[in-house]
Amino acid sequence: MRWVADYERAWRSGDRTAVSRLFTEDARYRTSPYEEPKAGHAGIQEFWLDDEGRTFSVAAEPVAVEGPEAVVRLDVRYREPVAQEYRDLWVLRFAPDGRVEDFEEWAYWPGKPYSARSDA
Repeated sequence: MRWVADYERAWRSGDRTAVSRLFTEDARYRTSPYEEPKAGHAGIQEFWLDDEGRTFSVAAEPVAVEGPEAVVRLDVRYREPVAQEYRDLWVLRFAPDGRVEDFEEWAYWPGKPYSARSDA
């Protein structure tokens, strides 16, 4: 959870330089299980959102930890300039140095479909 707190601080402040402290040089970052990963520090920094100045809250709790792998559930609520909430699952694999080498996000939004079937 220390890594998640460090990620949140960097995200909140828009500190893209924190990517090198949080992720290995060859890290893979997927915004969805089926998306091509952003690769390495440059790929992650290019993608990483600049939320500096936006008002949001984050609540996170571990779901599972097994060796170098962890699953974390997050509730993210943006208030300004546009209200939006997300419930995320992060699937993380840590390198021996404590940085993440593989990040996979499963994000859900209220009112969006949760199934590939349009009639579900």
